[in-house]
Amino acid sequence: MAAAITAAREGAKVTIFEAGERLGKKILSTGNGKCNLGNRLLDENCYYGTKTFVKGALERFGTEDTISFFEGMGLMLRERNGYLYPWCEQASVVLDILRNEIAVLGIHVIYQAKVIDVSPKDRGGFLVRTLDDDYFFNRVILACGGKAAPKTGSDGSGYDLAKKLGHRIVPVVPALTALKCKESFFKGIAGVRADAEITILGEDGKAAAKERGELQLTDYGISGIPVFQLSRIAAYQLQKRKEIAAYIDFLPDLANPEEAVNERMALRGSRTVEELFVGTIHKKIISLVLKLTNLKPADSSDHLSRKQIQHFFFLAKRFPVTAIATGDFQSCQVCAGGVDLGQVTENMESKLHHGLYFVGELVDIDGRCGGYNLQWAWTSGHIAGRHAAGRQE
Repeated sequence: MAAAITAAREGAKVTIFEAGERLGKKILSTGNGKCNLGNRLLDENCYYGTKTFVKGALERFGTEDTISFFEGMGLMLRERNGYLYPWCEQASVVLDILRNEIAVLGIHVIYQAKVIDVSPKDRGGFLVRTLDDDYFFNRVILACGGKAAPKTGSDGSGYDLAKKLGHRIVPVVPALTALKCKESFFKGIAGVRADAEITILGEDGKAAAKERGELQLTDYGISGIPVFQLSRIAAYQLQKRKEIAAYIDFLPDLANPEEAVNERMALRGSRTVEELFVGTIHKKIISLVLKLTNLKPADSSDHLSRKQIQHFFFLAKRFPVTAIATGDFQSCQVCAGGVDLGQVTENMESKLHHGLYFVGELVDIDGRCGGYNLQWAWTSGHIAGRHAAGRQE
């Protein structure tokens, strides 16, 4: 939609092929239904992929451009800690604004039109084939999305079209999703939320990546924003081996555990073992850690040794879990991987076929949580639409 609007504003005659019954269905689920459409804190480090490519694109269409783009169509915006939302915090309004602009600009939309092939012609232009008919266009922009949430329309068909046109596809994996873990104790702590830091270990046993935020413990493993941020890395590691080690720091602000140990040593006495640790971390986690350290909650704490208390805090700060899978494509928010950027110009144009463009999640760029993936949609769509319409920059 961003590409179509931009191209139409530049004077191009634009047609959108929509495989479903309505445009933009996926927008309705973004930002938990509130549509976090951008972020003030924007740079190339908010993305995975070729950093120089992302940097150049964001310099041409960044946060302020996104604000102008939507406010120019009548959308009132609000900001919360740098996150941009529609004022009414309804994703449906963002979609309405885009659809209205498409109608105002006279963009032709063909619904339930599944594109099955795009073929470059010898004399220029492209034959676009759907299940029902064939069409000819001078320029084609593939904006099919990835494979995340296929029920919303992104079924991976864009990758197939790109492959047929000779483009390399970087292996596609789920991203911004939960991690499934093999430990059986998760059912007993499901529902717990905690401020924590999660670290994923590489094959060498060293930290490969870490994130902090509100961790959500589920009956199958770990979820929440910090896990989502790490899931892309985990997904690619899980392609190489069956499981990956990780650990959770439930006390990320505790810089000196020995001080906490000394405090608990001083509190020993009439308290039970469980009571001794109340006030440190979530009660369900306390119970689990005590079980793993073979300490009985109802026993007197008077006989606890320093070593036993140290072991409790060691586990609270380095609680081991084993990830065996990510969420699937049905449950992830975006995909990592896609059309190799080595075959795409800074204008989002194919280096193999003049007049062919790739945008959004279809290319090998994916962002962190926080409105960055929608920002990439607006950015790449604007650049491709502007250039496809003939505007040189």
